[in-house]
Amino acid sequence: MSKKMKIVVLVSGGGTNLQALIDFERANADCPYTIVGVFSDRKAAFALERAKNANIATEIVSSYAILGAEKAKVASRDEKRFAVSDRVNVLCKEYKADAIVLAGFLTVLGGKIIEDYSGKIVNLHPALLPKFGGEGMWGHHVHEAVIEAKESESGCTVHLVDAGCDTGKILVQKRVPVLEGDTPDSLYARIAPEEHKAIVEGVCLLAEMI
Repeated sequence: MSKKMKIVVLVSGGGTNLQALIDFERANADCPYTIVGVFSDRKAAFALERAKNANIATEIVSSYAILGAEKAKVASRDEKRFAVSDRVNVLCKEYKADAIVLAGFLTVLGGKIIEDYSGKIVNLHPALLPKFGGEGMWGHHVHEAVIEAKESESGCTVHLVDAGCDTGKILVQKRVPVLEGDTPDSLYARIAPEEHKAIVEGVCLLAEMI
């Protein structure tokens, strides 16, 4: 791209991977992306504080914020998911985002946003896809499953987002060993630094692609 790719980062938790993206952008004048917004489906996500500290605009895109408390209480899982997805899509257009980065975002995107940003959405997954992907496979659930399956290695994957769940084209993978006696926490501690590298590499690759 002749100009920096404008990205919106979607978050739900602490935002360490968002911080890796912020730090890389700040430290590298030739960084191919710029973060124009951080959206969270959890209003208490610490990632929002990281964004504010970096003077990046934030938005809450929880189903409660979008639908209202009463409707959200009775809405189905898919109704909530599509409400969040549609709101993110509208906001991304308002922010003039070229691409979307899912950095620990717990809502599975669906609907029009997948078409509108086809080939322009990447997700970071805390395992070596295609293993240990799909519904319910997030955070410590993934690491528990890896240990229970007695895998010899794990890691993380940055992939393009399509209409499935963790099924898009793989862009970057980082691998770490699974050690005897590992717990989900100890395995995560080994994977986390690799996630920070992978998400930056994946977003930089995306900038070359679009």
